[in-house]
Amino acid sequence: MNWTVVQRILGLLLMMFSVSLLPPLAVSWYYNDQSWLPFAESFVLILVVGTLAWFPVRNKSKDLRLRDGFLVVASFWTVLGTAGALPLLLAEAPSMSFTDAVFESMSGLTTTGATVLTGLDTLPRSILFYRQQLQWMGGMGIIVLAVAVLPMLGVGGMQLYKAETPGPVKDTKLTPRITETAKALWYVYLGFTVFCGLGYWLAGMPLFDAICHAFSTVAIGGFSTHDLSIGHFNSTTIDLVAIVFMILAGINFSLHFFAWKHLSVSHYRQDPEFRAYMFVLLVLSAIVVVSLWLLDTYANWGDSVINGIFQAVSIATTTGFTTANYTTWPGALPVLLILASFVGGCAGSTAGGIKVIRWLMISKQGAREIKRLVHPSAEIPVKLGNSAVPFRIVDAVWGFFSVYIVVFGIMLLLMMTTGLDQVTAFSAVAATLNNLGPGLGEVSAGFMTLTDPAKWVAIFGMLLGRLEIFTLLVLITPTFWRR
Repeated sequence: MNWTVVQRILGLLLMMFSVSLLPPLAVSWYYNDQSWLPFAESFVLILVVGTLAWFPVRNKSKDLRLRDGFLVVASFWTVLGTAGALPLLLAEAPSMSFTDAVFESMSGLTTTGATVLTGLDTLPRSILFYRQQLQWMGGMGIIVLAVAVLPMLGVGGMQLYKAETPGPVKDTKLTPRITETAKALWYVYLGFTVFCGLGYWLAGMPLFDAICHAFSTVAIGGFSTHDLSIGHFNSTTIDLVAIVFMILAGINFSLHFFAWKHLSVSHYRQDPEFRAYMFVLLVLSAIVVVSLWLLDTYANWGDSVINGIFQAVSIATTTGFTTANYTTWPGALPVLLILASFVGGCAGSTAGGIKVIRWLMISKQGAREIKRLVHPSAEIPVKLGNSAVPFRIVDAVWGFFSVYIVVFGIMLLLMMTTGLDQVTAFSAVAATLNNLGPGLGEVSAGFMTLTDPAKWVAIFGMLLGRLEIFTLLVLITPTFWRR
């Protein structure tokens, strides 16, 4: 393990993160909300700590190996979650404990959207902006951004990129160089943010709210500047803008990049994961809308359509915005929506969940096993489109499912041990491990009523979900540390 190189990178990344505290500092000065001091103090503290970590090993330039990348990614998300909590911990409003500050910071950076805060409408605007900015930065990943910058400082980025994106498509490059790949992803990400903000603003949102909600929409985060979330604006046009950009953000960003580069959308319909993703959203939306209409949940068909589609898309993509209290909807609808978050968005998107590509491969593998019962000697490959999927990837997907179920079960038991009922515990684990945010039962309005031990279990779940389990769990295996 190249400890000095890992220390150097962590120091550099902390120094880079300290700069992110300047925009909310500027917002505080602009709106004169008297909350600039926590950001100034945090900026200095994080910058000093990062400098102290980097300076002694600044001239170390060994090659970064894959295992070093895993350690950097896991360590930095843990350190960053703590460092990002500093402004919230030092601020007078809101007044937060260490656990709550870390919970809110980690929820933002992992784009989970779970919160322990109430009274958002009365909080300083700099605090509100900071929460939204955390989600925007976490959306594509601090590390993916860093691989576009660190090479200029003499640190290679491919190992970090692989560790940060551990899905079935993690080895896919959009460009020949990893630096250009990271830059391409961020150009697309930034472009979507700008257009989403403009859409909200033109739809009637105040400019501040439009920028903040663009951050959390494109990041599929779910944080809002109001307690009633998107429902605060009571606007069908705003709801439609949110639906469009939530769907777009849940699609593999490499498809968006190719659409921009080649000025063509034909590759969308050729992609099997995209087709499955849209199929899931369409079927789920149809079920929810028809159920709301048949059960007379709303007075007219139009309200059933807009509320049903919005909640279906928001929960299925793991965004977590709400325009209605879906937890009180009749029948199995609340549970159906929570279960939809297990699917999530596409690999290579900012969405959480297990990812559509994994579910697609599992379903195809299941269909193959049924055929093999009839034709035991047949060689039947698992195909995505016209291409056969290597057995190594199929095995990796099965391994992910197995570990996911075990981790979910352990976290569920731990949550129930803290005193939560079964519904609350199940939805709390689903909301954090799938990076969803809202749950059912006691956590339907937030996680503020949970005990500190339950919140730490949730924090760990957010990290596991953001790093897709393996990146974090690999650090506790003896094989990882064996020379």
